[in-house]
Amino acid sequence: MPAFLPGDTGLSQAVQRRSIQETGAPCCRGPQIQFADDMQEFTKFPTKTGRRSLSRSISQSSTDSYSSAASYTDSSDDEVSPREKQQTNSKGSSNFCVKNIKQAEFGRREIEIAEQDMSALISLRKRAQGEKPLAGAKIVGCTHITAQTAVLIETLCALGAQCRWSACNIYSTQNEVAAALAEAGVAVFAWKGESEDDFWWCIDRCVNVDGWQANMILDDGGDLTHWVYKKYPNVFKKIRGIVEESVTGVHRLYQLSKAGKLCVPAMNVNDSVTKQKFDNLYCCRESILDGLKRTTDVMFGGKQVVVCGYGEVGKGCCAALKALGAIVYVTEIDPICALQACMDGFRVVKLSEVIRQVDVVITCTGNKNVVTREHLDRMKNSCIVCNMGHSNTEIDVTSLRTPELTWERVRSQVDHVIWPDGKRVVLLAEGRLLNLSCSTVPTFVLSITATTQVGTLQGRGAKGGLLSVPMCVCNRVPWPFSCHVVSPSIGSPNAGEGATCVPLIPAFLSPFQTNTSPACTCLRSTPT
Repeated sequence: MPAFLPGDTGLSQAVQRRSIQETGAPCCRGPQIQFADDMQEFTKFPTKTGRRSLSRSISQSSTDSYSSAASYTDSSDDEVSPREKQQTNSKGSSNFCVKNIKQAEFGRREIEIAEQDMSALISLRKRAQGEKPLAGAKIVGCTHITAQTAVLIETLCALGAQCRWSACNIYSTQNEVAAALAEAGVAVFAWKGESEDDFWWCIDRCVNVDGWQANMILDDGGDLTHWVYKKYPNVFKKIRGIVEESVTGVHRLYQLSKAGKLCVPAMNVNDSVTKQKFDNLYCCRESILDGLKRTTDVMFGGKQVVVCGYGEVGKGCCAALKALGAIVYVTEIDPICALQACMDGFRVVKLSEVIRQVDVVITCTGNKNVVTREHLDRMKNSCIVCNMGHSNTEIDVTSLRTPELTWERVRSQVDHVIWPDGKRVVLLAEGRLLNLSCSTVPTFVLSITATTQVGTLQGRGAKGGLLSVPMCVCNRVPWPFSCHVVSPSIGSPNAGEGATCVPLIPAFLSPFQTNTSPACTCLRSTPT
């Protein structure tokens, strides 16, 4: 059976001709499908109008069909940029900028569904909202705006914080969820398909506010921290704490700290036990396949795949692909992780050794230029390239925007980059985060990470001697200006609360075991 890509009108025209020949009238079974006339080409330097056109084409994505509000989207909404529209919520407030505030009802439904699988976070909200432990906290956030994030934001507000929010990825925002947050009174500035200019404008609107100054930053990728540091140094000096959840953002914080420029305490959530062992591993193990299947429809049995990086994200990706029968190679600079890859049955190679033969290239390092133009030039025809790290710089996409290469949008979030000799490389989400740009992520796992973030902001584990951001807000304890890893005492209880949703029976130490040193060899022969 032939496959018809979006934009292929051959099937539609054939059906119409047959209908007219048989009945004298066009086929009228259900709503008519509208196909694009021509494939869109992208220039190296799109104009402002061109960027808006690109944003419009991206916002009506095939992945939107998985959200409840997709059928509600009005085509007239795409004619005007959200920045130019005057919108107010039911309370008369216009302190937000979203795609369409009318989608709030659908977004609320998405949030309520997410809450059903985020028991750990909801339990924390119910337990602490009466105490208002975050009263006085003014949090500016820059994360993916999804239904799961909305539950996190509303939890922070319920605990007494004031929040302003923008998106850390121009493709991952759920428009209906952003509308629901705006309707609830949250100052949110985000929509799916932002241009680069829109992206920084939204961040600036969150930070640059008359009569309101943030004292906490909750970041994903470091863009918000970078913007405040560069554009508003006086505000940055008054920030009491930064919470960063991605490896890319953590790298940037450590660079600031090494240069002696990090003048505020920061928390590294990415390296916390709960983030590494649950979010990075299990979330990516499932969502990598979801994103690849939705965008490419490729069968992975027998395909050769190279995964760049064997951290927790890389481990999840490799395990998922291996389970489908793919032949998986790994590139890794850390000798420990490289040895782990070998012990797990993967061949550790240099990217340059296998780049000509692999069918799929996946980056998940959190670093820059992992896949360079030289690698892209040497790839085989129809090689699929995607990124599971946070930053869009892991793949050198900028080097592909040259006159000799042609860009062809074949479906939402899928571009064919065509070389002069006819070779095509399939680029997904323009090198941005695949799973949140092209698919969805498991709510349950994100609940554990979100609860860790809230626990960090509340200051749980402060007595243990590790950084507590709210302690800095309350001026109780002076903490060193550095980047600190979240204490296990913050994350472990949250994972335990999440475990109530799955069928497991945890074991407990006996009083004798609790009072005995783990190093004592007599435990080995102790009868149970």
